[in-house]
Amino acid sequence: MITTDLTPGSPCWLDLGAPDVRAAAAFYGAVLGWEYEPMGEAEDFEGGMFKKDGKTVAGLGKLTEEGARSAWMIYYTVTDADAAKQAVEGAGGTVRVAPMDLEDWGRMAQFSDPLGGQFAVWQPGKDTGFELADETGSLSWTELYTSDAGAAKEFYGSVFGWQYSDMAMPGGEGTYTLITPAGQPEERMQGGLMELPKENLALAGGRPYWHPVFNVDDCDAAVAKVTESGGSVQMGPADAEGVGRLAVCLDPSDADFVVLKPATPS
Repeated sequence: MITTDLTPGSPCWLDLGAPDVRAAAAFYGAVLGWEYEPMGEAEDFEGGMFKKDGKTVAGLGKLTEEGARSAWMIYYTVTDADAAKQAVEGAGGTVRVAPMDLEDWGRMAQFSDPLGGQFAVWQPGKDTGFELADETGSLSWTELYTSDAGAAKEFYGSVFGWQYSDMAMPGGEGTYTLITPAGQPEERMQGGLMELPKENLALAGGRPYWHPVFNVDDCDAAVAKVTESGGSVQMGPADAEGVGRLAVCLDPSDADFVVLKPATPS
């Protein structure tokens, strides 16, 4: 499970770069029940925070990078962003945004893994990250689709010290690797990674990509809201034994995410 503590290597934040901030705010408000609070002036729709029940769950900003696709960026807690940069470069990754201070809120950096999968790190200052996780309308899991699971495990293990356990996919559809932060018990599993052919990674031009999984009370109702609000569905809704009912979705700008109604504990 994902929590709001500061365990190194665990997700602590995510934000969306969208070409139309106003439209993205309306879409996720309809699908996940989020409220959008702009930063600065009330009419400023260049960036702000998503909140659920008064708690911050994610960020939203204007997509400005030339040629970039709209996508969710997931941030992982680190104790030293500069040391993370060295670890990324030492493991064959690249620096997209060098470590930088955001006033006294914290220090951030963005990277790509050796195959092009993008992720970010956050060294907390007075801001530790999101205020709600593993609850309805918040992040509950992170997932990497990659063309080389072995290389991904080696890279992220080197950078974050993640622990891995493999499980067979239903129907012999391959292997799914579960991710747990270094030194944490299995109850703290935070995500997974799965190997797919490059042709199945067309959303990111054949490169690996991370996406978030958000908890919902009703998967089918959430999917209905997705399509009603201009998004689309790549897969599902479908039941996954021991996991719950889920669907892989795209927002109107093709940023991918998953909605999940968790299985009831037996």
